[in-house]
Amino acid sequence: MVALMIFGMIAAAGVAILSFSIRAQAATATRLDDASALARTVSALSADLAQANTRAARDEGGTLRPAFVGEAATLELVRGGWTNIDAAARAGEQKVFWQISDGSLVRIGYPHLDGAVALPPTTMLAEVRSLRWRYRYAGAWSDRWDGAAGVPLPQAVELTLDRGERPGYRAMFLVGTGYTGTLPGSPPGATPTSTPPPVNPGAN
Repeated sequence: MVALMIFGMIAAAGVAILSFSIRAQAATATRLDDASALARTVSALSADLAQANTRAARDEGGTLRPAFVGEAATLELVRGGWTNIDAAARAGEQKVFWQISDGSLVRIGYPHLDGAVALPPTTMLAEVRSLRWRYRYAGAWSDRWDGAAGVPLPQAVELTLDRGERPGYRAMFLVGTGYTGTLPGSPPGATPTSTPPPVNPGAN
């Protein structure tokens, strides 16, 4: 009887340990998957921003849009370096759009620069409650960027993610590998007339 009781206790302890091990493995796998997704997101965003260029593009209605348009919640830009393995009849530049959709950070690409309908969105990172983009130029930050004249690109971009129960994330990226040029005919150091005055980073 005592032996059976001891055996039962050992068996119960073994089941408990096995159950804990399975839960721990599942939690670890989830965290690793999320860390991998975050790393892929940062890599894709770094590539987009580092290769941002000044080529304006037309939307589906034919309206010419600046090469780089940023709001607090969305980011639209034209980037170079788009690999063309299949030698398709398209440019090596691509228009891309970043935003939150249904609780996930998504990246939307366009097959052509001018007048094209967007490709299906690619989910980059799940469980994103909110995000905030900020744009740096000449030592100050702004919540908006519309480089329609003068300086088409900011010098850096900051991304802050609120992920609810998951750890938040904040990162800064160089744009155009530290782009410092101006459009032809613009005085050195000119700022876009359509860009609001930058916000002091310590004012928030």
